[in-house]
Amino acid sequence: MRRLTAPIVLALSLALAACSAAPAREVQTVSAQAAPQGPPRLIVAVSIDQFSADTYAQYRARYSGGLARFNQGVVFPSGYQSHSATETCPGHSTLLTGVHPARNGIIANSWFEPDGPRGDQPIYCAEDVTDPASSARNPVVSARHLKVPTLGELMKSADPDTRNVAVSAKDRAVMMMGGHRIDAAWWWKGGAFVSHKGVAPTPAVQAVNAKAAATIKSGAPALPIPAWCAPADEAVPVGKTTLGTGRFVLEPGKESAFRISPRMDTATVDLAIALVDEMGLGQGKAPDVLSVSLSATDYVGHATGVAGAEMCILQNQLDQDLGRLFAHLDAKGIDYMVVLSADHGGLDMPERMDRQAYPGAERVDMALAPDNLSKAVAKATGLSVEGPLVFGDAPMGDLYISRKLAPKDREKAVAALLTILRAHPHVAAAYSAAELAATPLPTGNPQDWSLRDRARASFHPGRSGDVVLQLDRAITPIPEPYPGAYVATHGSAFDYDRRVPILFWRRGIRPFEQPQPVDTVDIAPTLAAILGLKVRDGTFDGRCLDLDGGAGNTCGN
Repeated sequence: MRRLTAPIVLALSLALAACSAAPAREVQTVSAQAAPQGPPRLIVAVSIDQFSADTYAQYRARYSGGLARFNQGVVFPSGYQSHSATETCPGHSTLLTGVHPARNGIIANSWFEPDGPRGDQPIYCAEDVTDPASSARNPVVSARHLKVPTLGELMKSADPDTRNVAVSAKDRAVMMMGGHRIDAAWWWKGGAFVSHKGVAPTPAVQAVNAKAAATIKSGAPALPIPAWCAPADEAVPVGKTTLGTGRFVLEPGKESAFRISPRMDTATVDLAIALVDEMGLGQGKAPDVLSVSLSATDYVGHATGVAGAEMCILQNQLDQDLGRLFAHLDAKGIDYMVVLSADHGGLDMPERMDRQAYPGAERVDMALAPDNLSKAVAKATGLSVEGPLVFGDAPMGDLYISRKLAPKDREKAVAALLTILRAHPHVAAAYSAAELAATPLPTGNPQDWSLRDRARASFHPGRSGDVVLQLDRAITPIPEPYPGAYVATHGSAFDYDRRVPILFWRRGIRPFEQPQPVDTVDIAPTLAAILGLKVRDGTFDGRCLDLDGGAGNTCGN
């Protein structure tokens, strides 16, 4: 790539400032223009982290910027992340691979491989475990664990001139959407966007980082709250503080407050816009793909819940930021198709749900924490080992039995653990690895899958636990709230975490809405068909969705 001069870096900085100041209103006639012929020159894949179908429905009538554009597109309001481990890494892994975690290998944000060299130490989903410098807490970032190619990689295999670009606040979102062969990969770490070891920031990245650093250094005032957010603007006691009335005031020097705010999405969109210009995306010899994962909905959802003034302000800002991105692509005359979905949904904090007609919402009993389960299994069986008998990341999901036990004793421990879990009122279901391995991979409508089917779609031998725990509906797996960090979460097998919108737009597309359930693994085969990309049978778990809306068929049948 040609090195840009200092004046061009300054020009990029000024352009970013102008983009941020631009009005967010969309030109609502853009879909009425003549439809372009042939495959689009740029695929823009947008993931909004923790953007449930419920959140989309709640705010849909209020959007007037980028999210309003999809009212002129194709709307599947009931898309599904159909597996049970509804976390960031597995969810992102389905979006552009078209493959469920059971086959792509990404079963959770982190897991254990008790028979491997790490033993009872966790493995991060986007980690190069072969690098001695890597650890789950401070990983050398890699897509090594992803066992299938992404859409961008398939496009590059068909035409090496394709550029595969991915940006996000989260490294795991970049790796799971971009894959192993990424031309530009940028994520947020320590107050700036960074890339793989040895990759220096380009002038575009430098300009975005400089703008973000200046904001963090100086601080920033409260973000505006739309009048229509008033019903959500109510203080709710949580622990020793209250939440629900935040305005995202940024104190000087507080990088964490920048990250856990709409400003993180603004910076990510700034970077996407800058890379479009710097790399000429959508204007080269072959179609390109730009993956943009926006993380603030997840950060804010965890820190404040999904139903307060904080989320309302964020949704307004997110809508404006996406409007800037689409308006920039329009102004450059790029023929692009955008797909927007999410890695998972989210559950509000129980303290507010109790006020809002859901008194059954509770925080998980500490008895289900792995350490306490370890003690309970030891007491029930008389077994003991040096170190934990039962271990895992959280009081949910994958639980592992120590390999210091003989095989017969491990079977005894698994049986005892299942008995303990199935008797607990906070548990919806618990399965052994043997039970899930014997379960066929589910097919058909994901809305109708059983809890066991959902667990099977997340199960991968050698990575999944000896026992898989599914908490009951509205049980939050955070025993004690940490206001400003973690008060609410996701990760369940229920539809508030599984249902996500799947939205498509391209200039000239015939708008329609289909309320019947579809699956996020349907996105990649749909885009592949529109691109005319030939792939081997069995590449995808999903099916192509016909986006024509008329007598034609974008799936080619």
